[in-house]
Amino acid sequence: MNASAAGTFTLGNHVVNRMGFGAMRITGQGVWGPPPDPEAAKKVLHRVLDLGVNLIDTADSYGPAVSEELIAAALHPYPRDLVVATKGGLVRPGPGRWDADCRPEHLREACDASLNRLKVDRITLYQLHTIDAAVPLEDSVGTLAELKQEGKIEHVGLSNVSVEQLRRALRIDSVVSVQNRYNVSDRHSETVLDECEQRGIGFLPWFPLANRSLTGETSPLDVVAKRLEATAGQVALAWLLHRSPVMLPIPGTSSIDHLEENVAAAALQLSDDDMKSIEESA
Repeated sequence: MNASAAGTFTLGNHVVNRMGFGAMRITGQGVWGPPPDPEAAKKVLHRVLDLGVNLIDTADSYGPAVSEELIAAALHPYPRDLVVATKGGLVRPGPGRWDADCRPEHLREACDASLNRLKVDRITLYQLHTIDAAVPLEDSVGTLAELKQEGKIEHVGLSNVSVEQLRRALRIDSVVSVQNRYNVSDRHSETVLDECEQRGIGFLPWFPLANRSLTGETSPLDVVAKRLEATAGQVALAWLLHRSPVMLPIPGTSSIDHLEENVAAAALQLSDDDMKSIEESA
């Protein structure tokens, strides 16, 4: 049971195991406030490293601030091979609120705050969390390019973008990752994934385990899971890994048992027939 079973991907100039961890769920209910048991959350993060995961994805809006603070409290000083990727561009005025703010001045403030919370001089991967309809994409991505030149971030990533928006961003600076919603039952970002694969850009699918609509005793996920003595969730993660060599799943959880189950999916081998039956059922 180790994330290295998923193989590796070179993210910018960092080699990471393709099975990562999303740190949104280590916060309170509704991704708001601290978790009920912060020490338990720290134990999850320590177990993440024990299992060979060396890509952790977070954001300043998770909590807000709570996820970044817990990561630093649990893992700083960080192992040399660990990539902690964070995001800026969404603000949380209250529970259930996720508002875009990708103004250059806000992104600068957000980046500085993340640097302080994560206790680093430079963020390895800083991702624009969304596209703000009120701010030209060129202004937002241009700000990240400036922060990169200033040494505050090493690599630029994007989230929730179209192919056209990705191409516009690439005219400003290099982009090493895209994080869009993608799973077995929601493949609206298929063209974005294909674009990333053609360009060698890492694709981090968020909400990777949205498999409820495909579960049931006769569903392809469960049929394959039974044959492999696995769970439907593990098969859904294995499907992502087999779908593209640039795929970097980042399933999140606040449970060590669930974390171990997710990482074990890295070793599952799906046949071409498995892949076809799962895809055709979605």
